[in-house]
Amino acid sequence: MKVFLPALLFCLGLGLGLAAAPCRADASLAQAIARVKPSIVGVGSVLKTRTPPMNFIGTGFVAGDGLSVLTCAHVIEKLLDANPNEVIGILTGQGETAQFRPAKVESIDTEHDLALLRLTGAPLPALALGDAATVREGQAMAFTGFPLGMLLGLHHVTHRATVSSLTPVVMPSENAQRLDTRRLAQLQKSPYTVFQLDATAYPGSSGSPLFDPATGLVYGIVNMVYLKGLKETAISAPSGITYAIPGNYMQAILLKK
Repeated sequence: MKVFLPALLFCLGLGLGLAAAPCRADASLAQAIARVKPSIVGVGSVLKTRTPPMNFIGTGFVAGDGLSVLTCAHVIEKLLDANPNEVIGILTGQGETAQFRPAKVESIDTEHDLALLRLTGAPLPALALGDAATVREGQAMAFTGFPLGMLLGLHHVTHRATVSSLTPVVMPSENAQRLDTRRLAQLQKSPYTVFQLDATAYPGSSGSPLFDPATGLVYGIVNMVYLKGLKETAISAPSGITYAIPGNYMQAILLKK
């Protein structure tokens, strides 16, 4: 089969051009990940009589003055319901080099499933919050956290995501049998808007910052348990859908400290 050289060069050039574009995008995301990782922490506890003594079940990230850590309320509430001798705090670093820092539970906002922890000592690098009101459907995002917690260890994992929808936090059930106490309480309040993402996260990802892959600005916080329970009780094991609480509620809880 004869192939004309100009056509071949054109095809090769087109192929190289198509291959080069994702590399530029990946480089931008890689730079953003490198910037945000030092600010992303595991949220858990220490119990000296346990083996291993450190345990973490969720993700959080440092904001504000470097001594504030934002995470999800359901993560903290689960830790508070555990052994009263456990010390709540954060894990910094990565893998075997993880270090535990005790933290005080400063504030819990159950309506928006947010919690604020306060550290003492040296501040950590903090992430800046963007204006969540500017987020639009179709916008590219990413989130970094620790899916499945202790099962995978303290190793940062990043997922790409697109904002698929700006959706109410809860939708009425099609019949009363599917209404539970939490859904009834939420329906009595004015529903607020959350970000629906076309990405799969896991329970340990709760508390991960949702950030712009180009700038690293945080626009939301990933929620994997509370919102799914409210919005998808009719689906036993949904996949490919994740929700995030908009950053304006994070701004509000930071101002309360």
